[in-house]
Amino acid sequence: MSTSTTPRLPVAPGTSVAVPRRMSPRRWMAEIGWRHLIGLAAMAFAVFPILFVVSASLNPLGTVSSSGLLPKAFSLVHYEALISGSRGPFLQWYLNTLVVCGVVAVTQVFLSTLAAYVFSRFRFAGRRIGLLSLLLVMMFPAILAMIAVYTMISDLGQVVPVLGLNSLPGYIVVLLGGSLGQVWLIKGFFDTVPKELDEAAIIDGCSHWQVFTKILLPTLTPILATTVLLALVGVLSEFLLGSIFLTADDKKTLAVGLYGLLQGDRSNNLGVFAAGSVMIMIPVIILYQFLQRYIVGGSTAGAVKG
Repeated sequence: MSTSTTPRLPVAPGTSVAVPRRMSPRRWMAEIGWRHLIGLAAMAFAVFPILFVVSASLNPLGTVSSSGLLPKAFSLVHYEALISGSRGPFLQWYLNTLVVCGVVAVTQVFLSTLAAYVFSRFRFAGRRIGLLSLLLVMMFPAILAMIAVYTMISDLGQVVPVLGLNSLPGYIVVLLGGSLGQVWLIKGFFDTVPKELDEAAIIDGCSHWQVFTKILLPTLTPILATTVLLALVGVLSEFLLGSIFLTADDKKTLAVGLYGLLQGDRSNNLGVFAAGSVMIMIPVIILYQFLQRYIVGGSTAGAVKG
Protein backbone atom coordinates (compact mmCIF):
# COMPACT_ATOMS: atom_id res chain seq x y z
CA MET A 1 0.00 0.00 0.00
CA SER A 2 1.43 3.32 -1.02
CA THR A 3 1.86 5.96 1.70
CA SER A 4 2.57 8.87 -0.65
CA THR A 5 0.39 11.92 -0.03
CA THR A 6 1.36 13.78 -3.22
CA PRO A 7 -1.84 14.67 -5.13
CA ARG A 8 -2.06 13.34 -8.63
CA LEU A 9 -4.17 14.68 -11.47
CA PRO A 10 -6.42 12.24 -13.27
CA VAL A 11 -5.06 11.18 -16.63
CA ALA A 12 -7.29 9.96 -19.43
CA PRO A 13 -6.56 6.46 -20.68
CA GLY A 14 -4.24 6.38 -23.64
CA THR A 15 -2.72 9.81 -23.03
CA SER A 16 0.90 10.39 -22.08
CA VAL A 17 2.05 12.82 -19.45
CA ALA A 18 5.06 14.98 -20.33
CA VAL A 19 7.58 14.84 -17.50
CA PRO A 20 9.58 18.09 -17.27
CA ARG A 21 13.23 17.44 -17.91
CA ARG A 22 15.88 18.92 -15.77
CA MET A 23 17.88 21.63 -17.53
CA SER A 24 21.48 20.71 -18.23
CA PRO A 25 24.22 22.89 -16.66
CA ARG A 26 25.38 24.09 -20.07
CA ARG A 27 21.90 25.12 -21.13
CA TRP A 28 21.21 26.73 -17.74
CA MET A 29 24.39 28.78 -18.07
CA ALA A 30 23.52 29.81 -21.64
CA GLU A 31 19.96 30.89 -20.82
CA ILE A 32 19.96 31.96 -17.16
CA GLY A 33 23.36 31.63 -15.54
CA TRP A 34 25.06 34.44 -17.46
CA ARG A 35 22.50 36.88 -16.04
CA HIS A 36 23.43 35.90 -12.51
CA LEU A 37 27.11 36.35 -13.32
CA ILE A 38 26.51 39.83 -14.72
CA GLY A 39 24.39 40.71 -11.66
CA LEU A 40 27.08 39.52 -9.27
CA ALA A 41 29.75 41.45 -11.19
CA ALA A 42 27.66 44.63 -11.11
CA MET A 43 27.00 44.16 -7.39
CA ALA A 44 30.71 43.69 -6.68
CA PHE A 45 31.54 46.77 -8.76
CA ALA A 46 29.02 48.84 -6.77
CA VAL A 47 29.90 47.45 -3.33
CA PHE A 48 33.69 47.76 -3.69
CA PRO A 49 33.95 51.57 -3.20
CA ILE A 50 31.42 51.46 -0.36
CA LEU A 51 33.43 48.81 1.48
CA PHE A 52 36.61 50.79 0.96
CA VAL A 53 35.07 53.97 2.36
CA VAL A 54 33.60 52.16 5.37
CA SER A 55 36.93 50.42 5.97
CA ALA A 56 38.85 53.70 5.80
CA SER A 57 36.40 55.32 8.24
CA LEU A 58 36.98 52.53 10.78
CA ASN A 59 40.74 52.46 10.34
CA PRO A 60 42.32 54.35 13.30
CA LEU A 61 45.36 55.39 11.23
CA GLY A 62 43.23 57.00 8.54
CA THR A 63 45.94 57.22 5.88
CA VAL A 64 45.92 56.23 2.23
CA SER A 65 48.67 53.63 2.62
CA SER A 66 47.02 51.89 5.58
CA SER A 67 43.51 51.73 4.11
CA GLY A 68 42.24 48.65 2.35
CA LEU A 69 39.08 46.79 1.49
CA LEU A 70 38.94 45.27 4.98
CA PRO A 71 40.21 47.22 8.00
CA LYS A 72 42.95 45.65 10.10
CA ALA A 73 41.72 47.45 13.22
CA PHE A 74 38.37 48.95 14.19
CA SER A 75 37.99 52.35 15.82
CA LEU A 76 35.43 55.17 15.91
CA VAL A 77 38.05 57.85 16.46
CA HIS A 78 37.28 59.58 13.14
CA TYR A 79 33.56 59.77 13.92
CA GLU A 80 34.36 61.16 17.37
CA ALA A 81 36.63 63.80 15.80
CA LEU A 82 33.88 64.92 13.45
CA ILE A 83 31.12 65.05 16.04
CA SER A 84 33.32 66.82 18.61
CA GLY A 85 34.12 69.55 16.08
CA SER A 86 37.90 69.24 16.34
CA ARG A 87 38.19 69.08 12.53
CA GLY A 88 35.59 71.74 11.83
CA PRO A 89 31.90 72.49 12.53
CA PHE A 90 30.74 69.18 11.08
CA LEU A 91 27.33 69.23 12.76
CA GLN A 92 26.71 72.73 11.40
CA TRP A 93 27.65 71.53 7.93
CA TYR A 94 25.26 68.62 8.36
CA LEU A 95 22.42 70.93 9.39
CA ASN A 96 23.14 73.31 6.51
CA THR A 97 23.07 70.40 4.07
CA LEU A 98 19.75 69.09 5.37
CA VAL A 99 18.17 72.55 5.12
CA VAL A 100 19.46 73.19 1.60
CA CYS A 101 18.54 69.70 0.35
CA GLY A 102 15.06 69.78 1.86
CA VAL A 103 14.12 73.23 0.56
CA VAL A 104 15.64 72.80 -2.91
CA ALA A 105 14.41 69.24 -3.52
CA VAL A 106 10.82 69.93 -2.45
CA THR A 107 10.65 73.21 -4.38
CA GLN A 108 12.18 71.69 -7.51
CA VAL A 109 9.77 68.78 -7.58
CA PHE A 110 6.76 71.01 -6.82
CA LEU A 111 7.53 73.51 -9.59
CA SER A 112 8.49 70.76 -12.05
CA THR A 113 5.21 68.97 -11.34
CA LEU A 114 3.17 72.12 -11.97
CA ALA A 115 5.02 72.81 -15.23
CA ALA A 116 4.72 69.18 -16.33
CA TYR A 117 0.95 69.27 -15.71
CA VAL A 118 0.60 72.37 -17.86
CA PHE A 119 2.74 71.01 -20.71
CA SER A 120 0.97 67.65 -20.65
CA ARG A 121 -2.68 68.64 -20.27
CA PHE A 122 -2.97 72.03 -22.03
CA ARG A 123 -2.35 73.15 -25.60
CA PHE A 124 -1.20 76.74 -26.01
CA ALA A 125 1.01 78.89 -28.20
CA GLY A 126 4.70 78.36 -27.44
CA ARG A 127 4.21 74.97 -25.80
CA ARG A 128 6.58 73.11 -28.12
CA ILE A 129 9.14 75.90 -28.05
CA GLY A 130 9.00 75.95 -24.26
CA LEU A 131 9.64 72.21 -24.00
CA LEU A 132 12.51 72.36 -26.47
CA SER A 133 13.97 75.37 -24.63
CA LEU A 134 13.93 73.45 -21.34
CA LEU A 135 15.66 70.54 -23.03
CA LEU A 136 18.25 72.85 -24.55
CA VAL A 137 19.01 74.56 -21.23
CA MET A 138 19.47 71.18 -19.52
CA MET A 139 22.16 70.24 -22.05
CA PHE A 140 24.53 72.97 -20.85
CA PRO A 141 26.45 72.45 -17.59
CA ALA A 142 26.08 74.94 -14.74
CA ILE A 143 29.75 75.90 -14.96
CA LEU A 144 29.07 77.90 -18.14
CA ALA A 145 26.81 80.32 -16.25
CA MET A 146 28.98 80.49 -13.14
CA ILE A 147 30.42 83.96 -13.77
CA ALA A 148 27.03 85.44 -14.65
CA VAL A 149 25.35 83.88 -11.62
CA TYR A 150 28.17 85.01 -9.33
CA THR A 151 27.81 88.59 -10.57
CA MET A 152 24.02 88.50 -10.16
CA ILE A 153 24.18 87.18 -6.59
CA SER A 154 26.93 89.66 -5.71
CA ASP A 155 24.81 92.58 -6.93
CA LEU A 156 21.71 91.16 -5.26
CA GLY A 157 23.57 90.91 -1.95
CA GLN A 158 24.22 94.63 -2.00
CA VAL A 159 20.48 95.25 -2.07
CA VAL A 160 19.29 92.26 -0.03
CA PRO A 161 22.23 91.04 2.09
CA VAL A 162 20.47 87.85 3.17
CA LEU A 163 20.41 86.69 -0.48
CA GLY A 164 24.01 87.62 -1.22
CA LEU A 165 27.23 85.68 -1.33
CA ASN A 166 28.24 83.43 1.55
CA SER A 167 24.67 82.91 2.74
CA LEU A 168 22.49 79.83 2.68
CA PRO A 169 19.39 81.64 1.30
CA GLY A 170 21.48 83.02 -1.56
CA TYR A 171 22.90 79.58 -2.27
CA ILE A 172 19.40 78.12 -2.23
CA VAL A 173 18.23 80.76 -4.71
CA VAL A 174 21.10 79.78 -7.03
CA LEU A 175 20.19 76.09 -6.87
CA LEU A 176 16.53 76.88 -7.47
CA GLY A 177 17.53 78.18 -10.88
CA GLY A 178 17.28 74.56 -12.03
CA SER A 179 13.81 73.99 -10.61
CA LEU A 180 12.39 72.85 -13.93
CA GLY A 181 14.98 70.15 -14.49
CA GLN A 182 12.51 67.34 -13.79
CA VAL A 183 9.78 68.55 -16.16
CA TRP A 184 10.46 66.11 -18.98
CA LEU A 185 10.59 63.13 -16.64
CA ILE A 186 7.33 64.01 -14.85
CA LYS A 187 5.60 65.02 -18.10
CA GLY A 188 6.29 61.59 -19.58
CA PHE A 189 4.53 60.08 -16.59
CA PHE A 190 1.64 62.54 -16.90
CA ASP A 191 1.15 61.48 -20.51
CA THR A 192 0.57 57.86 -19.44
CA VAL A 193 -2.40 58.83 -17.24
CA PRO A 194 -5.65 58.74 -19.27
CA LYS A 195 -7.18 62.15 -19.89
CA GLU A 196 -10.60 60.63 -19.30
CA LEU A 197 -9.87 60.94 -15.58
CA ASP A 198 -9.57 64.73 -15.96
CA GLU A 199 -12.69 64.99 -18.09
CA ALA A 200 -14.77 62.90 -15.70
CA ALA A 201 -13.64 64.98 -12.74
CA ILE A 202 -14.37 68.27 -14.54
CA ILE A 203 -17.85 67.02 -15.47
CA ASP A 204 -18.41 66.29 -11.78
CA GLY A 205 -17.59 69.93 -11.00
CA CYS A 206 -13.90 69.80 -10.09
CA SER A 207 -11.63 72.69 -10.93
CA HIS A 208 -8.25 72.24 -12.60
CA TRP A 209 -6.52 72.56 -9.23
CA GLN A 210 -8.76 69.87 -7.73
CA VAL A 211 -8.09 67.62 -10.71
CA PHE A 212 -4.38 68.17 -10.23
CA THR A 213 -4.30 67.59 -6.47
CA LYS A 214 -7.02 64.96 -5.95
CA ILE A 215 -7.00 62.98 -9.18
CA LEU A 216 -3.56 63.17 -10.77
CA LEU A 217 -1.17 63.53 -7.85
CA PRO A 218 -2.20 60.18 -6.29
CA THR A 219 -1.36 58.49 -9.58
CA LEU A 220 2.04 60.21 -9.72
CA THR A 221 3.33 58.84 -6.42
CA PRO A 222 6.04 56.60 -7.99
CA ILE A 223 7.51 59.33 -10.20
CA LEU A 224 7.28 61.95 -7.45
CA ALA A 225 9.17 59.67 -5.07
CA THR A 226 11.79 59.05 -7.75
CA THR A 227 12.26 62.73 -8.59
CA VAL A 228 12.47 63.73 -4.93
CA LEU A 229 15.22 61.17 -4.42
CA LEU A 230 17.08 62.28 -7.57
CA ALA A 231 16.82 65.95 -6.63
CA LEU A 232 17.99 65.26 -3.09
CA VAL A 233 21.03 63.28 -4.22
CA GLY A 234 21.86 65.92 -6.83
CA VAL A 235 21.80 68.76 -4.30
CA LEU A 236 23.63 66.66 -1.71
CA SER A 237 26.53 66.01 -4.08
CA GLU A 238 26.67 69.57 -5.48
CA PHE A 239 30.15 70.98 -4.88
CA LEU A 240 31.12 73.37 -7.67
CA LEU A 241 28.70 76.21 -6.93
CA GLY A 242 28.91 75.65 -3.17
CA SER A 243 32.68 76.03 -3.14
CA ILE A 244 32.32 79.45 -4.80
CA PHE A 245 29.33 80.89 -2.96
CA LEU A 246 30.02 79.47 0.53
CA THR A 247 33.39 80.40 2.03
CA ALA A 248 32.73 80.86 5.77
CA ASP A 249 33.08 77.70 7.86
CA ASP A 250 29.65 77.99 9.46
CA LYS A 251 27.95 78.41 6.06
CA LYS A 252 29.44 75.44 4.23
CA THR A 253 27.64 72.28 3.26
CA LEU A 254 29.01 68.79 3.79
CA ALA A 255 30.42 68.50 0.28
CA VAL A 256 32.33 71.78 0.57
CA GLY A 257 33.44 71.29 4.18
CA LEU A 258 34.67 67.71 3.77
CA TYR A 259 36.53 68.57 0.60
CA GLY A 260 38.30 71.33 2.50
CA LEU A 261 39.43 68.78 5.09
CA LEU A 262 40.70 66.42 2.41
CA GLN A 263 42.43 69.20 0.50
CA GLY A 264 44.31 70.29 3.63
CA ASP A 265 46.01 66.89 4.04
CA ARG A 266 44.95 64.29 1.51
CA SER A 267 46.84 61.42 3.14
CA ASN A 268 46.20 61.81 6.85
CA ASN A 269 42.61 63.11 6.57
CA LEU A 270 41.32 60.23 4.48
CA GLY A 271 39.79 58.51 7.52
CA VAL A 272 37.95 61.66 8.60
CA PHE A 273 36.71 62.25 5.06
CA ALA A 274 35.52 58.62 4.81
CA ALA A 275 33.71 58.90 8.15
CA GLY A 276 31.91 62.01 6.94
CA SER A 277 30.99 60.24 3.70
CA VAL A 278 29.47 57.35 5.64
CA MET A 279 27.41 59.78 7.71
CA ILE A 280 26.20 61.43 4.50
CA MET A 281 24.89 58.06 3.31
CA ILE A 282 22.63 57.63 6.33
CA PRO A 283 19.82 60.11 5.39
CA VAL A 284 19.89 58.98 1.75
CA ILE A 285 19.53 55.31 2.72
CA ILE A 286 16.74 56.10 5.19
CA LEU A 287 14.88 58.19 2.60
CA TYR A 288 15.28 55.50 -0.06
CA GLN A 289 13.93 52.82 2.26
CA PHE A 290 10.97 55.06 3.07
CA LEU A 291 10.22 55.89 -0.58
CA GLN A 292 10.85 52.39 -1.92
CA ARG A 293 7.26 51.25 -1.45
CA TYR A 294 6.02 54.28 -3.40
CA ILE A 295 8.54 53.82 -6.20
CA VAL A 296 7.45 50.23 -6.76
CA GLY A 297 3.75 51.20 -6.92
CA GLY A 298 1.78 51.21 -10.16
CA SER A 299 1.21 54.34 -12.17
CA THR A 300 -2.61 54.32 -11.93
CA ALA A 301 -3.05 52.72 -8.52
CA GLY A 302 -4.16 56.02 -6.99
CA ALA A 303 -6.88 56.53 -9.60
CA VAL A 304 -8.29 53.05 -9.06
CA LYS A 305 -8.32 53.47 -5.28
CA GLY A 306 -9.80 56.95 -5.50
